[in-house]
Amino acid sequence: MFKSVLVANRGEIACRVFRTARAIGLRTIAVYSEADAKAPHVRMADEAVLLGPAQASESYLDGAKVLAAAKATGAEAIHPGYGFLSENADFAEAVKAAGLVWIGPPPASIRAMGLKDAAKKLMIEAGVPVTPGYQGEDQAAETLKAEADRIGYPVLIKAVAGGGGKGMRRVDRAEDFADALGSAQREGQSSFGDPRVLIETYITRPRHIEVQVFGDTHGTVVHLNERDCSLQRRHQKVIEEAPAPGMDAETREAVTAAAVRAAQAVNYEGAGTIEFIADASEGLRADRIWFMEMNTRLQVEHPVTEAITGVDLVEWQLRVAAGEPIPLKQDEIGIHGWAMEARLYAEDPANGFLPSIGRLEHFHLPEDVRVDTGVEQGGEVSQFYDPMIAKLIVHEDTREEAAEALAEACGAVEVWPVRTNAGFLVRCMEHPRFVSGDVDTGLIATEITTLTERRIRPAVIAAGLAERFEERRRSSHLPREEETSPWAGWRGTSMGFRLNGPFEMRAVGSVEGARREAVLTQQRSGYSGWYLGAIDGEAFKIAPGGLHPDRLSSGIWVDDELISTMESADATVLFDAGDAVEVRDWLSAGAGATGPASDGSLRAPMPGKVVAVPVKAGDPVKKGQPVVVIEAMKMEQALTAPYDGIVESIGFSVGDQVGADAVLAVVTVKE
Repeated sequence: MFKSVLVANRGEIACRVFRTARAIGLRTIAVYSEADAKAPHVRMADEAVLLGPAQASESYLDGAKVLAAAKATGAEAIHPGYGFLSENADFAEAVKAAGLVWIGPPPASIRAMGLKDAAKKLMIEAGVPVTPGYQGEDQAAETLKAEADRIGYPVLIKAVAGGGGKGMRRVDRAEDFADALGSAQREGQSSFGDPRVLIETYITRPRHIEVQVFGDTHGTVVHLNERDCSLQRRHQKVIEEAPAPGMDAETREAVTAAAVRAAQAVNYEGAGTIEFIADASEGLRADRIWFMEMNTRLQVEHPVTEAITGVDLVEWQLRVAAGEPIPLKQDEIGIHGWAMEARLYAEDPANGFLPSIGRLEHFHLPEDVRVDTGVEQGGEVSQFYDPMIAKLIVHEDTREEAAEALAEACGAVEVWPVRTNAGFLVRCMEHPRFVSGDVDTGLIATEITTLTERRIRPAVIAAGLAERFEERRRSSHLPREEETSPWAGWRGTSMGFRLNGPFEMRAVGSVEGARREAVLTQQRSGYSGWYLGAIDGEAFKIAPGGLHPDRLSSGIWVDDELISTMESADATVLFDAGDAVEVRDWLSAGAGATGPASDGSLRAPMPGKVVAVPVKAGDPVKKGQPVVVIEAMKMEQALTAPYDGIVESIGFSVGDQVGADAVLAVVTVKE
């Protein structure tokens, strides 16, 4: 076994590899960009090397700099994690040429499976069933359009070098093909340096089934059973689980055997995933599951496989790379219980899932489940990298217990002021179709309104209004406050005595930008006091809760429930079922404002790069038509015309970097 390992990655996967590497006695080396100088993975390693500026192309994606760091620190092996250089065959060859151990598959295996079109041809030769489609060399737009017409709509355009949903577009109508093709080609070029695409028939009730495989240098290939990653949004996985619901023994045998044949066809070594698409219109059937692609690396969702098999996949990677055989035989690898994983993203589901960046002033994740993360309170979520900030993983005896445990864990997430998808995750796991196992890749798109709608409970609103009311009392220094405030009793003062009955007040505030009002009535019993808060026809007992017992955040009791809160500037933030609810004083929030009238300005929602301007000044546009497309945090965001009109001006060109709120274009009303 080598004695030291450099992880050519960042964030949670770097931390994950370091944990196992240190556990088996290896010296650990981190690399980092200027944006990650204070990141946890840097401190976690025994040694760390600065690669360069924040842009990945000048740091984490610069193979020469990574190799120089390995040489400077005496690293004997390089683990690429996932993303960045993990599936770069040229980099793998350079690592080997430098005399270092590459913790990954042979470069030839990466190349064989790296291009989706070539991989499918290879799988056909190996007897692995593949999805019908077009994988030809002719990439002319008219050829691709003709093939899509031949296959029949809907079709799926996929970047041949893609992965993780990048460069993938569903097309339902022939007239939409050209725009979707251009977008997929741009994203393929931006993400993978390759604009080529393939076309597949789109399966209307698809499920995403994948099999974890592992090969060693002695010619052995095993599988570690399947995962179901069907709950997706725009081809990005949201919830993963193992095993797959509804998978019977016969179908499992067929799909895992196909996965092993696929890995053997490319003489695979190390950890890899064979991804299949299943037509679930009649349940999972062996004759309705087809090969999609192979990921020649460790997957984001590998923890659920670790949970049900009891295997540390990173340790296997390290040992196999050192020339050791796979520790277990196929018949020694079983399935124990049920595991689920949720991906916690810094994004705002209520605002079109726009990535959210900034400082993590408050960051608390549940402590009774497995959490893989690479950020911490006080750290920054940067515009330069993927917005995933943590993974929450549970392992229970049954699927029902796992879903309940994961929903509870996501509901306990507290993050501010960066927005997250935690509440969205809770709603996904509580959706009747997910609970029953009736999941396909279209579920989220079908139920998007229900899943993104924030259901703020009246109890939470009443608690926030009461807290803001008390904050105003404290800040205004009203005389003898201790005789009129139930909150004051909590601070050690006595309650006042009134001969004319309870003191009733109205608390008005802004709850997530909307005006809300509650009636607060003082109550007391001995030396303690509380409010009776009435809102929306319901009444709640509201009392201060003091500091939370396991972290530095406050709480408010509503009846018998403690709701966690924190103070932020002139606002109170309440955390409820994964959602962060901001309550402000109504006047300071801008009472009476009706929101800015649209002046036709299309503003950048966050910093990014302009990747397309499909119109020019003077062009007529229809409402919803793309005017400028920007890329930020590895995702494209199209800014569309707010109404039918004329493009008055374009403020930037393709390739320009833009700041948040920059005016990218102006559309005027058509006369």
